[in-house]
Amino acid sequence: MNKMTIEDIDVKGKRVLVRCDFNVPLDINDKTKITDDRRIVEALPTIKYLLQNGAKVILCSHIGKTKDKKTLAPVATRLSELLNMPVTFANDVIGPDAKAKASELKEGEVMLIENVRLHPEEEENDPEFAKELASLAEIYVNDAFGTAHRAHASTEGVTKYLPAVCGYLIQKEIGIMGDALETPKRPFLAILGGAKVSSKIGVIENLMDKADAIMIGGGMTYTFMKAKGGSVGNSICEDDKLDLAKELLTKAKYKGVKLYFAEDSICAKEASPDAETQVMPSDKIPEGWQGLDIGPEAAKKFADAIKGYKTIIWNGPMGFFEIDKFAEGTKAVAQAMAENKEAITIIGGGDSAAAVEKLGLASDMTHVSTGGGASLEFIEGKELPGIKALLAKEGPEKEEAKQYTTSRPKDVELDR
Repeated sequence: MNKMTIEDIDVKGKRVLVRCDFNVPLDINDKTKITDDRRIVEALPTIKYLLQNGAKVILCSHIGKTKDKKTLAPVATRLSELLNMPVTFANDVIGPDAKAKASELKEGEVMLIENVRLHPEEEENDPEFAKELASLAEIYVNDAFGTAHRAHASTEGVTKYLPAVCGYLIQKEIGIMGDALETPKRPFLAILGGAKVSSKIGVIENLMDKADAIMIGGGMTYTFMKAKGGSVGNSICEDDKLDLAKELLTKAKYKGVKLYFAEDSICAKEASPDAETQVMPSDKIPEGWQGLDIGPEAAKKFADAIKGYKTIIWNGPMGFFEIDKFAEGTKAVAQAMAENKEAITIIGGGDSAAAVEKLGLASDMTHVSTGGGASLEFIEGKELPGIKALLAKEGPEKEEAKQYTTSRPKDVELDR
C-alpha cells in the first residue's frame, strides 16, 4: 500500500480529526441502545494508537441517512465504555460546541462530534463545510472504509485542507483484499450473489482476469439461466442484461474461468415465511413461481467445491436469507468457507457480512469487511475517492515520512 498511515506522521500534541464508520444499528424501541457495536470495536486500534502517542483526538462519523436525523450520542457512551475513559460529546458538527471542545482538548483526550449528515453539505461535499470541519484539527485520518467509496466532505473534502493519512482499519482492508486480488493463493474462487447482475457487472469482468472460478447464486442466477435459454417464471431477471450475460458466459469460456451455477432452486409464489415451497430446476421454473434460494443439490455442490480453493472472496447472499426458509443456501456456503481452514476467506461486507454474523461464523473467516459498497467497488478495481485523496508515501523509509510537516496553510490545496 502506497498511502501514508498514522505511523508515518507525527501526531504528538496535534489535534487529529478521525473519520470513523460509526453507522451502527440502534434498537427499534430504544434509540439509545446499540444492537451491534462491531464497527465501533474495529475503530479502537487507530483511536488507541493516537491517544497513546499524545494526539488530541476528534472523532467524526455519520449514522443513518441525512433524512433520519439520528444522533451519535449512544456511540459516545459505548466508546467511553470500550476505551475505559471519558469521551466528550459535542452536540453539533462545526458549531460553537464542537469548536470550543476541540480547542480545549488536551493530549491523550478524545471527543466525538455529532452526526456529520445532520448537514446536507456533507453528502454534497461542499467546500466551505469541508473547510470548517478541517479547521477543528491539524491532521486528518480516514479510518472509515465503509464510506471510502463516497466523495463526501468528511471523507474527501477535508483532505484538501489537511495532511491526510489512513488508519489501521483502512490499512487492513486494503492490505487483505488487495493481496487476495493481486497475489492470491491459488486456486482462487469468487462467490457472487445478491439480486442483480447489473450491480456486479464490473466485479465479474474484473474477476475474469484474476479468479480461477466464479460461483453465482442469488437472484443473479435467473438472468444467466434465461440467457442460456431456460425459463425462470417470476424470478428476479434483468431482461435488458440477457445479452450481457451471454457475453460474460462466452468470456469465461475464452479465459478458462470455471463458472458454477445453481442447478436447482427453492421456489415459492411469494417471498413470505408462510409460503409453500418446492424444489425446481433453476432453468425450468413455471409462471407464478420464483426462485428464492439455491436448492439443496446446488448447496451441496457449492459446499463441496468450496473445499478445493485456497482463496475465496464472497459478496452477496445465495437467496432471500432474511427469511429462514430461504437461508439454507447462504448457510451452506458460509459453513463451507468456515470449515476450509486451508483457505484465505474474505467476506465482502454488506449482506454477506450480516449473514455470517447472524450465523456466528464471522470469527472463522480470515476477514469480514466493514464496507459493503466500498468492498464491492474495490473488488471491481475502482479507485475509492476517500483513499485516493490520502497522501502517498514519499519514500520507503518510515522515519523519513514521520518528518512530514503539518504546517501548511489550511486554504492551500495539498498535492496528493
